[in-house]
Amino acid sequence: MSHPTGRKPLLLLLMLGLSLTLVLAPGESRAQDYDPADTLVFSHSDNAGPMNPHMYAPNQMYAQNIIYDALVVMGPDGKVRPSLAESWELSGDGLTYTFHLREGLKFSDGTPLDARAVEENFRQIMGNRERHKWLGLTGYVESFAATGPLEFKLVISSPYYPTLEDLSLARPFRMLSPAAFPDEGVTAGGIKAPIGSGPFRFVETVLGEYDLFERNELYWGEKPDYSKLLVKIIVDPVSRGIAFETGEIDLIYGLGQVSYEVYDRFSRVPGITTKTSGPMGTYAVGMHSGRFPTSEFAVRQAIEYMIDRDAVARGVSMGSLKPAGHYISPSMPYCDAGLPPYAYDPARAVAILEDAGWRLPLGKNVREKDGKPLSIDYYIISNKADQRAAAEIIQGQAMRCGVNINIIGEENDASISRRRTGDYGMISAPTYGPPYEPHSFLSIMRFHDFHDYQSQAALPEKAELDQAITDALASTDEARRREYYKRALTILHDEFVYVPLYYNALMAVYRTDQFAGPLEFGSDQYIVPFETFKLRKR
Repeated sequence: MSHPTGRKPLLLLLMLGLSLTLVLAPGESRAQDYDPADTLVFSHSDNAGPMNPHMYAPNQMYAQNIIYDALVVMGPDGKVRPSLAESWELSGDGLTYTFHLREGLKFSDGTPLDARAVEENFRQIMGNRERHKWLGLTGYVESFAATGPLEFKLVISSPYYPTLEDLSLARPFRMLSPAAFPDEGVTAGGIKAPIGSGPFRFVETVLGEYDLFERNELYWGEKPDYSKLLVKIIVDPVSRGIAFETGEIDLIYGLGQVSYEVYDRFSRVPGITTKTSGPMGTYAVGMHSGRFPTSEFAVRQAIEYMIDRDAVARGVSMGSLKPAGHYISPSMPYCDAGLPPYAYDPARAVAILEDAGWRLPLGKNVREKDGKPLSIDYYIISNKADQRAAAEIIQGQAMRCGVNINIIGEENDASISRRRTGDYGMISAPTYGPPYEPHSFLSIMRFHDFHDYQSQAALPEKAELDQAITDALASTDEARRREYYKRALTILHDEFVYVPLYYNALMAVYRTDQFAGPLEFGSDQYIVPFETFKLRKR
């Protein structure tokens, strides 16, 4: 079979800082010829990046997850399961976790994966503690040590109930071969090569074209059903749909990886299976509580009532997604707080604005107060078609109530910066979904350099909100923990900081006869459970 891209690959060693021992010599390619019966061809919008297990963008989480293992892993049922650690115990005071590693573990380069290697990885990760502070556990780690060849102890400063959940995430607590550690400094500054112990190992990359992975024959668990995973770079969801239709790729999987129109069309084609997951986070709009005019409680409250979530969900997804009544789905642990969803009631929205002094001048269609128009800048990521579609529907609904919303599109990097500085009136504010909700997602809200802090910063209950989150994370009493979470969610609900629009969901599209059995979704929206997929042998 010809090369999948039709062009000779260029190995990006300098870009990634990879060791020459991990890739073929320039001019060669393991992706040039592959057996379609033993290769899964997928697509992604970006190259996998340096694949540093302890860092963030441009490292892609799906790649980090298949290359590197954690001590424990989150199952699709939301429960923590053994991984590198086959068992563990927690001391009576809730401070010491003792993990017992499996025997005979090895990294894909043959380096032993023992308790000492785990200790060295923790040292590298915690050497960059400030960068990882979004993850609650990093603020509690007091000490860690290999206390035997296969025994590792983690001591935390005070009880923190989501310890195992945090350890299970795709980053940063994943294990890198010590042979790939930098000669100086910590892994935050780069790694020698992406060498882990997961089900796949990295082979080669071509910028803007593909990434190639092969089955790790030293993997400790059930090995993948196929020997190669070829991930082609296709930026546009519509182009991805065409690539699937023409047979260039075998599978579409993920959040926003295919347009809803194309998904709907595929759902009616014989021989093609389409599936939608349960809630994988909420797509919402965040409103800045400290910037005019959303600094006004009445304005935020009115916006909450003037948006028809059913119309937004239908308009964006053609009915594939469900409208959201809550910022975090009540299906998430501790989040069924009994809070009533806000109904679509434009008449009430108008009455709220009128009572607050926002009048509609004769001959004008935008309300004013003290000579200032009720106009709000709403920032979206420009290449996200679903964000623009939702924004335009909201814009039309708001205008009928005399509120002008200026939609401003920008690149993702600019959006990230804006979230941190708080330079917005309204902004797209999706949640992270399981297993990050509620603990990790709410934990982030306490830190000023993350965007959710900015939306809440001027709330009179901000200190109380942060304390409720802190208390929930530290509580060892299930009932009290539930009450702390309820208090935090109630403050966000009553202060109208966010407008939940619809619950995001993963979508899968594949040819029924190409896979042996149905594909199941993974535990969160950021990873793809490639190791569980089985090809039908032909």
